[in-house]
Amino acid sequence: VEKYRPQALSELVSHRDILSTVQRFISEDRLPHLLLYGPPGTGKTSTILACAKQLYREREFSSMVLELNASDDRGIDIVRGPILSFASTRTIFKKGFKLVILDEADAMTQDAQNALRRVIEKFTENTRFCLICNYLSKIIPALQSRCTRFRFGPLTPELMVPRLRHVIQEEGVDVTEDGMKALVTLSSGDMRRALNILQSTTMAFGKVTEENVYTCTGHPLKSDIANILDWMLNQDFSTAYRKIMELKTLKGLALQDILTEIHLFVHRVDFPPSVRIQLLIKMADIEYRLAAGTSEKIQLSSLIAAFQVTRDLVVAEA
Repeated sequence: VEKYRPQALSELVSHRDILSTVQRFISEDRLPHLLLYGPPGTGKTSTILACAKQLYREREFSSMVLELNASDDRGIDIVRGPILSFASTRTIFKKGFKLVILDEADAMTQDAQNALRRVIEKFTENTRFCLICNYLSKIIPALQSRCTRFRFGPLTPELMVPRLRHVIQEEGVDVTEDGMKALVTLSSGDMRRALNILQSTTMAFGKVTEENVYTCTGHPLKSDIANILDWMLNQDFSTAYRKIMELKTLKGLALQDILTEIHLFVHRVDFPPSVRIQLLIKMADIEYRLAAGTSEKIQLSSLIAAFQVTRDLVVAEA
């Protein structure tokens, strides 16, 4: 993941509109305070680091950029101490501004964020702040209004595939087409996760196929889900329960994952609307109960029961 982290703005694969705006800010030397938010692995940190590399030469980097992560201490005393002193000192020899990057800013306490708003205002002429977070709602409105906000959405498969291909080619990994699809599906728009799955699958199996990717991440295979659905709808209760339990134990599947996958299938199966509505409500209940930490066995039998009731309803309606 670090080996292939984009080093320049031109290397970033997505969010063209954001990048062109930021590029314009830099070239006109009018960079505002930035607030980058969005799910992990979508290029927020890479973007600001690429900006910093473009703004400052290697030698000045350490004196001009202060990067603090959630893992560093960022309580109110740090904001009032090191951050304040970094922001308040002018740079000799070089005109231009310093850059303070606060990664994972949503982990900062309310107090620290409140202390920050004053610092940001006071030293605007020689320091720019860039806040990076996953959840915008955890940043206080006062800070949001002082920054220019950019949302980094999950990456689309069209953008991820070329970059993945580039990494695969550089590393000389053996990847099949369905393996590629599985990577993109499972990472759901998170580039870092896609690369991590690619790496772990390669290490474990040597060849990246759909089955290997699913096995490596412990995700139920499409064929397994199809079987489970088939048993629930076509077998009697005890047979279905026994077979699913065996499969779960054999493959080490979690009911939560099975439920998520089955949900996709339910939308594809042709049920009468009223029956489907009932079934989805039941599945939602089961998911809620699973999240509350109930016994998987009981919830599994509840899931099978829901499907069997659905089957009987379909038969009755027919």
